[in-house]
Amino acid sequence: MDTLDNMRTFINVVKAGSFSAAARAMNTVPSVVAKRINQLEHTMKAPLFHRSTRRLELTNVGHRCHARFLSIVTDVDHAFKDIGGSGTRLEERLRIKCPTTLTVVHFGDLLTRFQAAHPGVRLELVLLDRSVNPLEEAFDVAIGALPTSYASVADIPLCPMPRTVIAAPGYLERAGTPTDPRDLRNHDCLSFLATGTNWQFKGAGEMITVDVPTNFSVNDSHVLLRAVEEDMGIAMLARHIARASLEAGRVVEVLRHFPVPDLWVKALVPENRRKSPAIRALLEWLIDACQPLAPWDRPPFR
Repeated sequence: MDTLDNMRTFINVVKAGSFSAAARAMNTVPSVVAKRINQLEHTMKAPLFHRSTRRLELTNVGHRCHARFLSIVTDVDHAFKDIGGSGTRLEERLRIKCPTTLTVVHFGDLLTRFQAAHPGVRLELVLLDRSVNPLEEAFDVAIGALPTSYASVADIPLCPMPRTVIAAPGYLERAGTPTDPRDLRNHDCLSFLATGTNWQFKGAGEMITVDVPTNFSVNDSHVLLRAVEEDMGIAMLARHIARASLEAGRVVEVLRHFPVPDLWVKALVPENRRKSPAIRALLEWLIDACQPLAPWDRPPFR
């Protein structure tokens, strides 16, 4: 168990950025942290950190060990939880990451209903709009729509998220209507922070990529939609977010002959967590809620 404790200490040092910060997080003293790291380096027969008075950096061996130690410690922790479980009742703590707008509008309800159906499962839901490696940031499940994958992490597709490019009629009357994606370089563009300003379109047998100028960026889709409705410029937005505004005529689609590639909402799960009964149940719940129709294409829940 000493080696396992040393691994935990190493993981805490990487997360905290220093021996002293890790010691505070672990409610111990820096000398104990240093001793455990020294023991681990002796076991590995290689240094894990480049030490200096200014900062602490992982060596190449340290980088390789970090991912592996995370996997080992997680496996051991959940093995004890599984052995200590009672009967068939799901009893586990799950830490879940989900984008802000997606959670507020749809997935928040899905997750609260899951927890109500499985009262022994304790959920910690963190709203983040960036992509995260769940293995490195200690999430059991990371839900998102960005096309990012990680080693030793499974991608479980949930549903496509169609997107469209929109503008308000007032803006187009003032600035003109683009007829080619490259025309966007001469327009006021509004961007969603997580997807950035590098916009892609499907052309005639080719992908067209445009780095658009932006005078307004935000990490909430509803705020972005409101900015479009206020004649501030052109934005790329999930179609279901813009649907009501399109139907009401407050905004219109532009560049319809150049479709935008769909994003895919997916669940990222560390490979070493896929056998967890609670995670399997959660994934089945999410897949059932997202297939064959996405949550935003279903009638309201009763």
